[in-house]
Amino acid sequence: MTILVGTRDGVYRTATAPVEDANQVLDSGDTPRVRTFPAVDGVFAASESGLYRSVDEGQTWGDLGIPREEAYSVVASTDGERLYAGTHPAHLYVSTDDGDSWDELEGFQDLPSRDQWHTPRHRNEAHIRSLGVHPNTPDRVVAGVEVGGVHVSDDQGDTWTERRDGVSASEASGGSSRAERSDGVHDDVHHVLILGPDEYVASTGDGLYRTRDSGQSWTRLDTDLDHRYFREAFALDGRLYAAAARSSPGTWSGENGADAILAESTDSGETFETVSYPGGPEEVVLAWTAIDGTVLAGTNDGRLINRDANGMWTDAGQVPAGIRSLAVY
Repeated sequence: MTILVGTRDGVYRTATAPVEDANQVLDSGDTPRVRTFPAVDGVFAASESGLYRSVDEGQTWGDLGIPREEAYSVVASTDGERLYAGTHPAHLYVSTDDGDSWDELEGFQDLPSRDQWHTPRHRNEAHIRSLGVHPNTPDRVVAGVEVGGVHVSDDQGDTWTERRDGVSASEASGGSSRAERSDGVHDDVHHVLILGPDEYVASTGDGLYRTRDSGQSWTRLDTDLDHRYFREAFALDGRLYAAAARSSPGTWSGENGADAILAESTDSGETFETVSYPGGPEEVVLAWTAIDGTVLAGTNDGRLINRDANGMWTDAGQVPAGIRSLAVY
């Protein structure tokens, strides 16, 4: 087993948990995603300096040479025949030859809201921060854009539909729910967790949202929580995990740091319980993975924590830089 840790400084590698001997193996700068895929050999790192791949458990890396240098996301089709890479600015590329060459999926630029995807904090541009697929819908690709919303393709990325708007299913059916009915997912999308063919959880800069119809409608899940800045959710064995800061990273300093929470749900996000964890509330959890049925998480201060058999969160080591992503190979 090898744990790969994407950080603000690149990728670190360790073979133990708790982590005692993490070594930097890739000097790639800020690395928002490290990922592995069942149908593709190796591990991928999407970073500000490019998209990289390792086929020797993270010991050595090769640059895959995507057309735009800043990579934010990567996903493989369920059959392993296609690799997708999302960049800053928000462009989407596909490779059908194992990463040797890349073509732009230009249909992504034809989305009606494309001209609205920009924010001053990202050089008045946007990026594709999240890409996802599900094995039961092999031709479908789900993209989350910061800042730009959620978008879905059902033809391997050739054409796209915006899935940013719509009332929640409970409102449409006249039902009631604890979760707040929403007019759509917030457009500051940090991550889209693919739970099923049509069920996703979107972590955004202003709330946590769920859809059960591939984004045609959204329900807000965080109405009973008093924190709104979510980076990424995670699910394992019927439990949904989410972490949030009081506000955006520019406020993560001073005595209270991020003033963060870690929350768990056993009913698909209908209700959440906040739990204590090492580093909290000053540090916020930004990354997740699982090792042999145990959840491992990483914080903005480089701390690793894991959930033990009793449901308690304990320290699992430290790396020298803020953690952005985690993967097990």
